[in-house]
Amino acid sequence: MQKTVNSTEFRKMVALGARMLEINRAKIDALNVFPVPDGDTGTNMSLTLQSAVKEMNACTSNRFQEICDAVSKGALRGARGNSGVISSQIFRGICSVLKDCKENFDTKTFAKALEAGTKVAYSAVSIPKEGTILTVVRLMSESASKLASKNKDFVDFFKAVIAVGDEALAQTPELLPVLKKAGVVDSGGVGLMTIMRGFLAAISGEDVGADTIPTEAQVNEKEPDFDDNSDIINLDLGDIEFAYCTEFFVINLKPQTTLADIDKLKEKLMGIGDSVICIGDLEFIKVHVHTNTPGVALTYALELGELDRLKIENMLEENRQLKKKLEAEKKAMGMLAICAGEGLAEIFKDLMVDRVIEGGQTMNPSAQDIADAVQKINASNVFVFPNNSNIILAAEQAKGLVNNRTIHVIPTKNVPQGFAAALVFNPDESVPENKTNMTHAIDNVASGQVTYAVRTTTMNGFKLKEGDIIGLNSKKILAKGSNIDDTTLDLIKKMKTPEHEMITLYYGEGVDEAAAEALASKVGETFPDCDVDFHYGGQPVYYYMVSLE
Repeated sequence: MQKTVNSTEFRKMVALGARMLEINRAKIDALNVFPVPDGDTGTNMSLTLQSAVKEMNACTSNRFQEICDAVSKGALRGARGNSGVISSQIFRGICSVLKDCKENFDTKTFAKALEAGTKVAYSAVSIPKEGTILTVVRLMSESASKLASKNKDFVDFFKAVIAVGDEALAQTPELLPVLKKAGVVDSGGVGLMTIMRGFLAAISGEDVGADTIPTEAQVNEKEPDFDDNSDIINLDLGDIEFAYCTEFFVINLKPQTTLADIDKLKEKLMGIGDSVICIGDLEFIKVHVHTNTPGVALTYALELGELDRLKIENMLEENRQLKKKLEAEKKAMGMLAICAGEGLAEIFKDLMVDRVIEGGQTMNPSAQDIADAVQKINASNVFVFPNNSNIILAAEQAKGLVNNRTIHVIPTKNVPQGFAAALVFNPDESVPENKTNMTHAIDNVASGQVTYAVRTTTMNGFKLKEGDIIGLNSKKILAKGSNIDDTTLDLIKKMKTPEHEMITLYYGEGVDEAAAEALASKVGETFPDCDVDFHYGGQPVYYYMVSLE
């Protein structure tokens, strides 16, 4: 148990937080979707933290006072973009508390530091917007004190704080509609959680050499879509009010400049744009603003001192170029599958399916859910595999809800049929040819499911008791028993014909691999004329899905 952190360990926390950001910056960048500005969030946050680390490494003292001053100053000097500046202010607040520590700090002290980081970050933003990095840090800080009282060990404490942060991150699309529309969480929030995981790695001795983007907080899907900005194609350039991302330092301030003048500069900038951040002291000022008149912003700043590290980016042009790139990369055909179970989703992805959304027997996606997912596939034609009879109609209705894409519903009623359809996809053939081949492929698949009876009843000639193991083909019960393996074997016997050459088992979330392997062996012994295989499906409700081809 580690109850305290010394200055050497704090150095490691900052260094690994920066390292974690650098490893994952490209993926964080890709989470930004127009018109959310600053689509280089990961890069900006990474460069900001690298500057903090550089200043920290140049500090020869091992006292908290000097280390924290170096981190705070380095982060501000290197702050880039909106997200970078806010990150620098979070660190500034954290360091304002930790700098007073003598030899070490405990979880309660770090909780206070996180609260200070939140306060400073909020005060730096002219009009704080919820659903961003600010929301994530605020909700973490609000829980930190209580979590510190329960968790004296830093590993347990950071894990608990991260859990709160992940939950807050998952809620950002509900607070910021543009995120919900794009189907992503806030990129700045992801960056912050990546830093927190770096802190945890430093304390626990974990390896950060791997690709370690957090996956706990996702929107709609099991896997993050870090490389997907395809919905940009469908957005109007007019959605952005202020075109120029403008940032710079004001240095060598005039002798008569006061702190009140800095506040006045901030007010002036708010009159000509948004995303205004104006922070600093009488040594230097950091400015960030989105405006249509960057020259006016510079003129205001020149009243206080000299300009340095000037950067003006045309966000409209950046978007045009991205749209052009996406249009050039647009495919003729793509695929969308619907299923429940991470293993099944991975198999679909291995079969080159572009997107997988969650849905199945207990959770049917809406027509809008399907349309939104189709819209994010950069293809003119999209084949949709509903994989459930209850979802086919919603998939058909989604046709009228998409722009610049044509939906082709392949009426797959179960996952094995979806696999068969995806397997025959050929990008070199036409849409009608693929549609015909897919439709024929699903006709050659027999599928069954093994689950349990939820109530006592009589159906298909079987007297069922609650808890009985049952085997189904479509919605018809073909087998019943008290043992999963025996019922599965019985189901296969009822379904198998001499034409079947392949039997595949997909085991669900309640079955371990050893049990599935043992059953596959029994199936092979029972049906020696067939090749038998098994895969992890992870599906709820069904112990096994069975495919016969």
